[in-house]
Amino acid sequence: MMRLSLVVPAALALACLSGPTPSAATVPQAITPVVPQVVTPSLVVLITIDQFRADYLDRYPGQLTGGLARLARSGARFDNAHHDHAITETAPGHATLLSGRFPRSTGIMLNRVGVEDKAFPLVAGGYGTGASPARFVGTTLADWLKSANGKTKTLSVSMKDRGAILPIGKSKSDVYWYSIDGRFLTSTYYRKDVPAWVREFNERVPVKAYAGRTWSLLLADSAYHEADSVSVEMGGRNFVFPHKLTDDLIDAGSEIRITPYMDDLTVQFALHGVNAMELGKGPQTDLLAMSLSATDVIGHNYGPDSREMHDQVLRVDRTIGLFLDSLYKLRDSTKITIVVTADHGVGSIPEIAPASIQPRPLRVSLYDLMPATVARLQAKKLDTFAIDLDVQILLANRGAFRKQSDLDEIVNAFAEDARKVPGVARVDRFATLVADTLGDDIARRWAHQFPATAPIELVVTLTPYSTWGGNVASHGSPREYDTHVPLIFAGAGIKPGTHAQFVRTVDLAPTLAELLGVKPSERLDGVSLKDALLWPR
Repeated sequence: MMRLSLVVPAALALACLSGPTPSAATVPQAITPVVPQVVTPSLVVLITIDQFRADYLDRYPGQLTGGLARLARSGARFDNAHHDHAITETAPGHATLLSGRFPRSTGIMLNRVGVEDKAFPLVAGGYGTGASPARFVGTTLADWLKSANGKTKTLSVSMKDRGAILPIGKSKSDVYWYSIDGRFLTSTYYRKDVPAWVREFNERVPVKAYAGRTWSLLLADSAYHEADSVSVEMGGRNFVFPHKLTDDLIDAGSEIRITPYMDDLTVQFALHGVNAMELGKGPQTDLLAMSLSATDVIGHNYGPDSREMHDQVLRVDRTIGLFLDSLYKLRDSTKITIVVTADHGVGSIPEIAPASIQPRPLRVSLYDLMPATVARLQAKKLDTFAIDLDVQILLANRGAFRKQSDLDEIVNAFAEDARKVPGVARVDRFATLVADTLGDDIARRWAHQFPATAPIELVVTLTPYSTWGGNVASHGSPREYDTHVPLIFAGAGIKPGTHAQFVRTVDLAPTLAELLGVKPSERLDGVSLKDALLWPR
């Protein structure tokens, strides 16, 4: 509880000491200091913009006029915030935000071992694989809030299953994501069917309003400096404005995902949920986690330096502005805390990266090295599956090796071959790297990615802007263009200001925990960013 101290002006204090003794009648009575009530937020809103690089906030001077601009001006803005882990992907990134822990602690270390789970299919005949947080380890802010007050309600929404599921971990809350038939659904991990309010939203067929719609530039053509004739974008298809969605309702449900309209749809669903579930009415603190995915899909297909990305940044700024305006009509804005961040950044398209980037960025694969590795295993009469390559990590079944020297010989041979591959910057023995992270950002981020006990022998880092992915533009590296994201706290309990110190996304959850006066259930990797708070508890 914060208390105001009663400060006596210096001049008055000296006068009291040096002047005549006042009579009893003139002696002022003791004043009881006014103790302001700490206003515990009735609603915390986490807005995660998928693949939103930190520099997007300032890249288009004067053109951001919506919610992002408003929150950046009025909130606590941390300009040097990073995902401090090596494989900067959607699943690991989202899992750090409300858990306060690195991927090595959450168990969500890769997209490909994220939330996909056939044991929990989508309800109501939804399209897509089943999904659950079964691989997630530990707790999140949603659990800490519910532990403090059993009446706390949580809603998490996204286009992506992992964007909806992972911010709140294993909590059996209201968690919904988009099915390409135009509905928001969930999996049987959470419930057997959607509640009435979700069914009501879906029955409106909201995607119908976007079928046949054209994505045109928000501003005049002169406001955009990017060329609109870059044929590598979208794999050479539909890479010039305007972009028209199909009139076919079924196909439009899929195509909308690569337009700004997907974010509009997600926001509509979130607001409908806030109203239906009565989030933020108090007296308890409720939680809304909203992940906006369109920036990621647009970024993968058009790249971060495209005209499409420029327009998307302007549009998501305005979409968040409309969201805030609508939310503040439903609930008291003085009791709402907003946090804005991203799950990762993105690198430029390798083929059109600036000429100043040397060596030239490449698309890289190490799988051509595996036949030689298998041959080495066979020569030693070892199981050919004892060594496995998973994109950028080499794993080993150590129990399959009779001698440590055999394992070292084969791993070192692979490492030597990998270092010769164009686009590879460094190949590190994971065990050695974990023990030596001082002053080495890349080593530290790899150490935060996997637990020291993981059966990983080697980790491979590419040269800047080189990629592993098949997307037009990609992410997933420990480089700063992939790790650097916005971090803004605003609203109830937040002290406005701009901060330049290095912070991590794992610091988000402990900061909110301190603001809300709730206790994390386990040791966190992050720390509270007290400079952002009006009332540290």
